This record gives sequence, structure tokens and C-alpha cells, in this order.
Amino acid sequence: MAFPLPLWLAVQDELLRCEEDSGSGSGSGPGSGPRSCFDSFDDEALFELVHLNRPCAAFITDAVRSHLQADKSPLSVESMVLVALNYYAHGVLSTTALQKVGLNKTECLTTVVSTVSEVIAAMADQFISFPMTDDARCRVASRTKDFCGIPNLLGILAPAHFKIRASPYEINAFRSFINCQGFTSVVSQIICDCDGNILSVEKCCAGRENELDMWEASLKQKEMEEGLHGSFRLIGGHSYYKSKHVLTPVLEPSSRGEYRFNAAHGKLHNVMLAAISEMKRRFECLMQLGFAHEGSLNKKSIIIKSCCVLHNIAKKFSVPSLPVAGEIFPQWTGKQYSLGEMNPEILKVRQEVIASNFSYCDSEWDRITTEEEEQ
Repeated sequence: MAFPLPLWLAVQDELLRCEEDSGSGSGSGPGSGPRSCFDSFDDEALFELVHLNRPCAAFITDAVRSHLQADKSPLSVESMVLVALNYYAHGVLSTTALQKVGLNKTECLTTVVSTVSEVIAAMADQFISFPMTDDARCRVASRTKDFCGIPNLLGILAPAHFKIRASPYEINAFRSFINCQGFTSVVSQIICDCDGNILSVEKCCAGRENELDMWEASLKQKEMEEGLHGSFRLIGGHSYYKSKHVLTPVLEPSSRGEYRFNAAHGKLHNVMLAAISEMKRRFECLMQLGFAHEGSLNKKSIIIKSCCVLHNIAKKFSVPSLPVAGEIFPQWTGKQYSLGEMNPEILKVRQEVIASNFSYCDSEWDRITTEEEEQ
């Protein structure tokens, strides 16, 4: 994240104090009317409407206000943000939100949501940040090693698929959106840390796009290829077998060390799966992004990036996760390849990591396992 944690906490404390000073948290203290459309809802109703708590929604509103250029919309910034957050949370615009701001669905979808989405997506450099200094990289790698035991890692790399509808009458275009799991989608490359914070999200492609090709063409791969991040690497699924910058699991483990490495790799990779799942539960628009064609990928990318920004902000404000309701389709972990096809450089690195960090004696393994179970 671009902002240090103390600053985030200071902002959060200030918002919470403002909320307490306003009375009951609904903004309707004695002798004063609602200050904005958000204040017309109590905390529970507001959370149901936007899947965010009041301090987080207030912070987002202030951030959008500071970045929103002069707009001809008759709506206040608060009303525009309320409508957009309601759309992100449910994938449709609720009657409650529409009535509160006095707009019809057509107007909202074509103006307000797109305007707010463009503003939030443009703030990605502030709220989605890959560690770019030596100190930042060392801190992330240290925290990751404490979490899973694998050293010199900056994050988890994975493709995130988001369902769309595509016209079956345009055969070639339709086929380009059918992914390896058999449904139509767009896919974005995402990197997150061991806490589930998103560190990088790159433009979305048609669902058929190969994740290794996406990685090879990505900005982060080019940075690593140029040596910008030194000896630090990422982890990812089997699909990244050719990259010398991505540690993949051992396909056919044959030793205790390899099994232990795979367990650590899986523990970390599950953080990414959980983060994407949590983001889709909070922002249900990502469960179905509507009709798409090659010319609309940029619009889908803006929505996805906006939700990634909001995901990071929600985590910093400790917004409760939503319960699992219904099926969220599993993330594609990648086609499996034989070890002989792996990049020899990363294969050597993986063997060294296993030898140095996971090939300890059984008594040491039992001690570590016992300590983890007690924690």
C-alpha cells in the first residue's frame, strides 16, 4: 500500500471520532438534519446497501471528492458514491439507493457508475502498490517467510477470472472468451501479499488468454527481467512453469522436503484464492460483469481495478468479511506440466529453497508442526 499504516489508522481514528461526535452514527443529532445521503441509513442498513462500514464509505467519498474534476452531474459527490458502491456491492442498483438520489437505472448505469469507477480506478497508484524499495521488499519478504517459510517472496501471482456474457452469434469473439474451465469470462492478472492485500492488477483480457502469456507481457515481469527487484520472486500455480521469476509447486513430490515445500506453497497460494473470493462476495458485480466484447475490455478493466482499490481500503478499515452464500466458482490453478519442461533456473532455485528451508530432520519437523498447531 502507498500509505503507511500509521497514516491509515490516524485517518480511521479521525473518521470514527467524527462519527461519534455526530450523535448515534446516523448523522441525525438533536436539531440537525442529515448531512448527506449516507446519513439517512443506520449502520446496519448502510452495510447491507454497500457492504462497507460508515468510516470506510466516508473515506472513499472524501477520496473521490478530492480526485473528481468539475462535473455537470446534478448529484452530490455523496450521492454518486452511494450509487456506485451500491452497484459494486450487488451487481444491480437497488430501489432504495435509486429513490434516495432520485435517478432512474439508465441514467445511473451510463453516467454515475462509470464516472465514479474511472475516478476510483485512477487512484490505483495510491491504494495498490507493489514494494518498490529495498526496505519495502525486505519487509514483505520477511513477513511472507514468517507466514509460510519460503524466503525472498514478494507475493502471490494468479489469474482472476470474472464471468461475462458474450454473444454466441459472433463465433470468433465468443470463443475468445471461453476459458479453460468452460465458461465465458474476462481475466486479470493479480498479485497479492500474504495478508490478502492486492499489490498489482493489470488490464483484463478475454478469458481464453493464457496466464503465462499474460505474465510474460506484463509490467511486473518486465521489471523482474530487468533486475529491478533483485533476487526476490513470486509464487504461482503450475501454469508459470517457464518463468524464472515464479516459484511453482513440485508436481510429483518424492521427499519430505518437497512435500513440506508444497504445503507451504499451498498455504500461501490459498491466501490469493481467499482474497479473490472475499472480493467477489463483497462486490457482487464481479460475479457477473454483463455483456462483453473485445471493444469493452477497458470498461470491464476499470470496474475490476475499482473493486481492487476498494478491497484494499476495506481491509485497512477492518470491514467485516461477508459470509459465504452460494457458490463462487473456483479459481483456475493452471494446466499441470512435467518437471522436465520447467525453466532450469527457477528449478535450481526451488531445489535450493527446499534444501535450505524444508529438508530438516523429522524431530525438527515435529517440533515446528507442534508449534503451529498450538498457535
